[in-house]
Amino acid sequence: MPQAILLDDVESLGERGAVVDVSKGYLRNYLIPRKLALPATAGALNAARQRVEAAQRSERQAIEQASENAAMLSRTVLTISQQAGDDGRLFGSVTNQDIVDAVLEARGLKLDKRHVHLEEPIKSVGTYMVVVEISDGVTATIKTIVSAAK
Repeated sequence: MPQAILLDDVESLGERGAVVDVSKGYLRNYLIPRKLALPATAGALNAARQRVEAAQRSERQAIEQASENAAMLSRTVLTISQQAGDDGRLFGSVTNQDIVDAVLEARGLKLDKRHVHLEEPIKSVGTYMVVVEISDGVTATIKTIVSAAK
């Protein structure tokens, strides 16, 4: 049986990049015309191995970068000024988007507002610890000081 390198996930065979044994007819008549697989020649195997190594290397670099960003954000103290009444209650609230904007202004790091974990918007003056997810499994806690605007 010939071997094939999968170019895409195939439900009955395996995931992208896997080397699988298939019949000649299945490879020639189904997989190759639909661009789901290539015949596993020596050159194709080397190219597939290099692609896998490059993907793993870039994934490691992304995780390292996310860890560095998390360490930087953990040392960051954000100060957000909002108009507030005499009792310390804000006239508006500090939302996820306000925190994302403050991080972008303070550190130049662009975050997604869906990755800022606030149970509810901040509605009073004070100091809060806000958890931000930078990437999968990498989080940082940012000290956020909400003060009354003068």
